[in-house]
Amino acid sequence: MRDQVQRALDTLQRANGLYVASPSNRYHYVWIRDNCYIALSELHRDNGRFEKIYHGMLDILQVYEWKLSYHAQQRPIDAFEYIHPRYSADTLEEIAEPWGNAQNDAIGAFLFGIGQGFRRGKPMLRNEADRRIVSLLIQYLRTLEFWNDEDNGMWEEHRERHASSIGACTAGLLAIQPYFDVEWKLIQCGLRALYELVPRESATKATDLALLSLVYPYRLLPESVARLVVTQVEDQLVRQRGVIRYHGDKYYAEGGQEAEWCMGLPWLGLCHAQFGNREKALEYLIRTTQVMPSNTEIPELYIPERNTPNENTPLGWAHALFLVLFDAICLPHAQRTMFD
Repeated sequence: MRDQVQRALDTLQRANGLYVASPSNRYHYVWIRDNCYIALSELHRDNGRFEKIYHGMLDILQVYEWKLSYHAQQRPIDAFEYIHPRYSADTLEEIAEPWGNAQNDAIGAFLFGIGQGFRRGKPMLRNEADRRIVSLLIQYLRTLEFWNDEDNGMWEEHRERHASSIGACTAGLLAIQPYFDVEWKLIQCGLRALYELVPRESATKATDLALLSLVYPYRLLPESVARLVVTQVEDQLVRQRGVIRYHGDKYYAEGGQEAEWCMGLPWLGLCHAQFGNREKALEYLIRTTQVMPSNTEIPELYIPERNTPNENTPLGWAHALFLVLFDAICLPHAQRTMFD
């Protein structure tokens, strides 16, 4: 099963090491966030894939260093001014169409991955140009005052303060601090703002699938609060074939019912694995296999009334979470290192 899921994920990889989110026309783009989560499935392997993903993203950011340098000093306001979260799969250029490009969690996820790679001795930076980009991203978050910034969030929708975005930026700065100059004040501001919001995701969302990122991979919450977040998601958002993102979600909704996101199942499994609850983690792993079509590709979501997956199949992000969960449960060495 693992090999089949891995092969399906591998079909999304480009020659430069980066992954498109899905083969569908709607998702045939390179997202920073998706690539950071996909990279997590390679973090504990010594095959060079983890760092190759980050080198590919650094190559993109170097093209836009002029923009990053400017907004490291001048705070962006309109969404198009932000460092974009997605790029053309063919040219690796920003997408010009209007989009919710203010997605601070993508920058936080990127810094977090760089720090995790350093921690495990991986060659994350190739030269001074790479180091300069990371330094500029730190300055960018400082100038942005990410703890107060209203961004489009993980789901690329209307702008407000999102706990998942603030948490991602805080975790990224914490991860990179041993290797770069990061003011402790930035981390303090992030933690303070985060704890003021949780267990809510935002002013308009009491709970949200995105909150699971604070438990895995970022591990920012005290265990009691982390368990509360997971319990709220399970009690309010879990459905038969996946997890709805939040109540009232209109994306692929039908008949007054929200779409059921398959990646929520292995994500919950990873949270339980982190709590040491192997039995519950295994339950979510099995549930994920049950929503796979016969070709073992994990869809983005199931459309409610039709009970069928949408066209964004396979979804790379979902495959990566499944692989990390599989390894955490089934590989003895991974159990000791996955959540260190």
